[in-house]
Amino acid sequence: MEITSNAGTYSANSRQQTPTQTDYQTFLNMLTVQIQNQDPLNPMDPSDFAVQLATFSSVEQQTYTNQLLSSMLGQTGLADLGGWVGMEARIYGGAHFDGTPIALTPDPALGADEVTLIVRDSTGAIVDTRSLDPETQSYSWDGLDSDGATLPEGTYSFELESKLEGDTLDSQPVAAYMPVLEARFEGGMTLLVLPGGLYVDSTQVTGLRRPPA
Repeated sequence: MEITSNAGTYSANSRQQTPTQTDYQTFLNMLTVQIQNQDPLNPMDPSDFAVQLATFSSVEQQTYTNQLLSSMLGQTGLADLGGWVGMEARIYGGAHFDGTPIALTPDPALGADEVTLIVRDSTGAIVDTRSLDPETQSYSWDGLDSDGATLPEGTYSFELESKLEGDTLDSQPVAAYMPVLEARFEGGMTLLVLPGGLYVDSTQVTGLRRPPA
């Protein structure tokens, strides 16, 4: 029988042994010799054998655990995954609103004299439009619609329309900073878990920062 894993292919009939397996076999051989050569008039207490076996087994298990952890760190970069958690990632494609303002990074077209932020809900319907200063590079969206009412919790996407003397110069998506709740290694890529159950490939992150104090 063959078992295939990321670490390689192993055969149940393979005669190769790991160093730990070899050490365990050596221990059993030594224990057997010890039993065979004990003083028949003063035999060793059976509980002593049990203690020796249990002690070695515990050490062996810890060794296997350390080997597994080292393998995981080497294959998935778990040490690197921890660097994502707690940071804020700059992403396009929308953000989850839960009542907390969302930090946007608008990039108006050069020379624009009129800039409009367009907000859409998960269905694509426009729920808010507001004018921004043409020099705006950062903006905190408060989650209010065009009538000033708080929008329901959900995922919203953002666009920026830049105009000059009434003519449209540019229309492009707006990136938002969202907190990284979890980082996972799946299918050869690092997936970031964001609020609202959103997932994003780490390669799509265009900026990273610590949460504002």
